Amino acid sequence: MDKRLILAVAGSGKTTHILNQLDEENRHLIVTYTRENIRNLKSGIERKFNFFPGNIKLYSFFEFLYSFCYKPYRARFDKPNGICWDNPDPRRRIPEKNRAHYFTGDGRIFSNRLSKYMFRIGLEEAIISRVEKYFDIFHIDEVQDFGGYDFDFLMHFSALNIRLNWVGDFFQHTYDTSRDANKNKSLHSSLDGYLNRFSEVGITIDQDSLFKSRRCPKAVTDFITEHLGIAIETHKDTIAYVQFVDDPAQIEDIALDNSIIKLFYRNHNEYNCYSSNWGKLKGADHLQDICVVLNKKSLELYKKGKLRESAPLTKNKLYVACSRANGNLYLVPENLLLKFKKP
Repeated sequence: MDKRLILAVAGSGKTTHILNQLDEENRHLIVTYTRENIRNLKSGIERKFNFFPGNIKLYSFFEFLYSFCYKPYRARFDKPNGICWDNPDPRRRIPEKNRAHYFTGDGRIFSNRLSKYMFRIGLEEAIISRVEKYFDIFHIDEVQDFGGYDFDFLMHFSALNIRLNWVGDFFQHTYDTSRDANKNKSLHSSLDGYLNRFSEVGITIDQDSLFKSRRCPKAVTDFITEHLGIAIETHKDTIAYVQFVDDPAQIEDIALDNSIIKLFYRNHNEYNCYSSNWGKLKGADHLQDICVVLNKKSLELYKKGKLRESAPLTKNKLYVACSRANGNLYLVPENLLLKFKKP
């Protein structure tokens, strides 16, 4: 039984790869994390088949955990009232054997302890059997976003006697499905250590199938490789360029051009322009020219040729931002955009 983790680069076609595996004969389970990916997958499935086939089930991760894995076994005992997206107060040291460690007073289960709770009550084997009963192939998109107890829960699916087709980009890890204390805190500290966790449970690592971007021009992939230290190649032969811009007149033209999105480290909504934050557009594939706004620290590192020394999470978000470009990539110092800041 093929059980595979495919390591992809930005724009290499992770979602397309999953869509290409779908047919109307096998029973497919697809799980992803972001709302953007749910939309992309849903529209892709409908385009491929001209309808949404009944043999394909598409879940957001917590919908899968709560509705498919948890409720069928525990709803009548626990009487859950939904999911609480706020994390428990870390100052409240409630023993793990107590219901209050996992549930709010009004019966909602904490999202970051849902996997932990299912471990505690021993649902792993029952859930394995349930997945095998209803599905032939288990696809996961954006697997790099699984963290905390959710990652351990994911590893248990390596025991499934069905095909696993999991896809992700280690360097697009910009947030975790959940965090709880120090559980798997160092999971994303190194690529080798991360891949070892999959290899240890018998999952094959595929680093060859999706190693070239179909989105980014060569100028952009060369910039990412050289400045961020993230190896990425491209299939595209489009002529494009990467330009550092510090001319006020050109910056104003870029800021006022609503065909160019301005990507800020954070707090993009404080500016009067078409904008978002670095890591927020993960999965977006429709953008042409991109303007990445460098905050003070990143600007200093860029000028020293040391952007690859950015904090890991910062570097990953910057990688997400730069790799949205289907065309040109502009780099602009944030301090030169202050005139566009809202009063």
